[in-house]
Amino acid sequence: MITLQAFCFNAFQENTYVLYNELKEAIIVDPGCYTRIEEKILTDFIRKENLKPSLLFNTHCHLDHVFGNNFIHATYGLTPILHANEQIVLDRFPEAAAKYGIPVDAYKGPIQYVEDQDIITLGQDAFKVLLTPGHSPGSICFYHEKQDFIIDGDLIFKDSVGRTDFPGCNAQDLIKSIREQIFSLPDSLTIYSGHGPETTWGREKEHNPYIKHIRSQS
Repeated sequence: MITLQAFCFNAFQENTYVLYNELKEAIIVDPGCYTRIEEKILTDFIRKENLKPSLLFNTHCHLDHVFGNNFIHATYGLTPILHANEQIVLDRFPEAAAKYGIPVDAYKGPIQYVEDQDIITLGQDAFKVLLTPGHSPGSICFYHEKQDFIIDGDLIFKDSVGRTDFPGCNAQDLIKSIREQIFSLPDSLTIYSGHGPETTWGREKEHNPYIKHIRSQS
């Protein structure tokens, strides 16, 4: 049984997630902690709950989602898990941050690549990797079928979808990803996005104007 805790970090108001099981094994997803205060908030929670961080997921590597990769790697020895198509985005992390006047250090540690449909386990819990490019070239979602939820990065938000005006973005790829990877999932699915509140797939099908448009073109 997975328990999920969300944190809203950095100036881009990015959602960082900590997922953990009954054995206190934990996954950190998209560590957006940038300031020392944000790092302390995250580590204090992990310490308070007596968690053992075991995995580090990156849904994609835009700067607001990877500010904390170096910190998490240094603190817990975790290797970022991401799709190979995101490597170029991670390599350009300092360049992207400089455009906002934000000083960062490049991530130079090890990386683990995953592919579409790979299964990653935490104890008895299984997460399926869904490749969903569009917002970035190698965006992935982590789908927990048993508990009916998905960590979808910047694919689908409540009432919106990920923007496609950054380098490496592609609107048609985003639409294809939603059609091929998300349309078949149940309406009851809870979506935990990279920004904003959680929602459900059924709600977005009914109220999200972008999803309604994509469905109308199917």
